[in-house]
Amino acid sequence: MFDAAVIEEYERYLSDVRLASVNTVASYIRDITKFSVFLESAGKNDFQNVMENDVRLFVCQLEENGRSPATISRCVASLRSFFGRLADEGVVTQNPATGITAATARKDLPDILTGDEIGRLLGQPDVTDSKGCRDKAMLETMYATGLRVSELLALDDTDVNFVTGLVSCRGSKERSVPVYTAAMAALEKYLSTSRLDMTLPEERALFVNTVGKRMTRQGFWKILKGYAKAAQIEADITPQMLRNSFAAHLIENGVDMHVLQQMLGHADISSTQVYARVVKKQLKDVYNKSHPRA
Repeated sequence: MFDAAVIEEYERYLSDVRLASVNTVASYIRDITKFSVFLESAGKNDFQNVMENDVRLFVCQLEENGRSPATISRCVASLRSFFGRLADEGVVTQNPATGITAATARKDLPDILTGDEIGRLLGQPDVTDSKGCRDKAMLETMYATGLRVSELLALDDTDVNFVTGLVSCRGSKERSVPVYTAAMAALEKYLSTSRLDMTLPEERALFVNTVGKRMTRQGFWKILKGYAKAAQIEADITPQMLRNSFAAHLIENGVDMHVLQQMLGHADISSTQVYARVVKKQLKDVYNKSHPRA
């Protein structure tokens, strides 16, 4: 558990030294507390061991959970200020939030990968290796379904129906999502071979780590980053980017917006419609670059 006294001291600092408003203090402490809960879920229990990547993962989780750009920007500012104070006091040696910018959070449109980049990424895992076979199945499934990373990693082995070609998701909104043939083939190979070698008999998780237990968000992030680098993808890839790409690419190919809303598990169709704006912007960019009189 995190030392509550550290957060309480910072709260007093905000009120008594910086003379911050009551609302500002409440917002900052709420952000820091949420980050503490996030760190605990990742197996960390003190602020001294926090790294820059922990902050990045937290920001990605906020984006994945649909937090507004303003909320994410404020969280980044809260953490930067908090760790700056801890660094001044010698509690930490460096501020892990210094290199984190809210630029991504402020963007109106989500980042996506091109079809070529997706192809290169999915082609990286060595399927003759147990881990590569698992990784191939994970990446194919995520791009095939557009699941949030938390939903992907929450899948159990019984959630894949090879007869109907559907994956059952019990995330923020329970739903069944179709899976294209190549992804189903990758899943079938993984379940019939590699998973049997990697997992413990009592483990029900669909995707497991090297010790046979459910894959963590941090583990998936590391795997994704490794394959993106091998595929020479220059974008700062995140799991959310695969979900974004899934949605945008389906719109490019004419999917009905309400069908996409159901697959993504969006409560409000306005959250889905943002991907149509991504596609329109891409078309406009191509036009401006290609038309001789543009």
